[in-house]
Amino acid sequence: MVIQGRKITPADIHLINQLLINHPSWNRTRLSRELCKKWEWLRPNGQQLKDMACRTLLLKLERAGYIKLPPRQLQPVNKFRKRPATLVPHAIEKICGTLKTLVPLKIVQVTPKSDDHPLFNCFLFHYHYLRYRTTVGENMKYLVYDCNNRPLACLLFGSAAWKIAPRDRFIGWDQKRREANLSYLTNNMRFLILPWVKVQHLASHILSQVSRRIYNDWIKKYNHPVHLLETFVDRTRFQGTCYKAANWILTGQTQGRTRNDRYGTIKVSPKDIYVYPLIKNFRKRLCYDV
Repeated sequence: MVIQGRKITPADIHLINQLLINHPSWNRTRLSRELCKKWEWLRPNGQQLKDMACRTLLLKLERAGYIKLPPRQLQPVNKFRKRPATLVPHAIEKICGTLKTLVPLKIVQVTPKSDDHPLFNCFLFHYHYLRYRTTVGENMKYLVYDCNNRPLACLLFGSAAWKIAPRDRFIGWDQKRREANLSYLTNNMRFLILPWVKVQHLASHILSQVSRRIYNDWIKKYNHPVHLLETFVDRTRFQGTCYKAANWILTGQTQGRTRNDRYGTIKVSPKDIYVYPLIKNFRKRLCYDV
């Protein structure tokens, strides 16, 4: 099996069960961290354990009947994800006119402890058609303001899709290289222009500005770069105009499955797949021998 990008063998399952037997006092967090150490399962920066990925892997093994995890000691986070984001007071007067009346834009990187975080969550939850509550794993959040400090847009980048044939062909990936280098991609999971903002060319301008800075922002935050951006555009709702105008490349369409569905059991509307290389030699960097 391949779970969370890692090949799982019978020996791996035996190791997990032995750890559970030999250390009955360990909670799920301790088990996950110790397993990461034994597997030397680290993030691309080579320093941090892939703890969250390992916890998800353990849950999937338990659901499949291979292991029995100790009882939870804390309230599961998923229960809180069902709660709506707190409504933060904000102005909704119409913003229109030309792009030159709004620039220079201020693009703020949003972190969980920043003052912009509640507003970011509020906007995406209440105004994006997919909504948003939280994300796990490596991610980057941006809140965009105009020159008068009025909020205009939100962008969220997170984990790239595990496997997409058109994207993988565009890069030149085989399975081994994809599994090794997927962390050097990030997915533009949410892009929201606030509904009262009506300014021509604004969306493509924001995409261009963010693409110029995300490479360095990612290195500063995670100690490794990203070489390619990807996104999915719902063809029943949008035409991908802003991505085309920002020089993103259309590589093909999805097959009507969710980004994490490997078994073809979840049907959704097909989506256009766009990518944006951040460096000239991105194929060489993403296809190095492993």
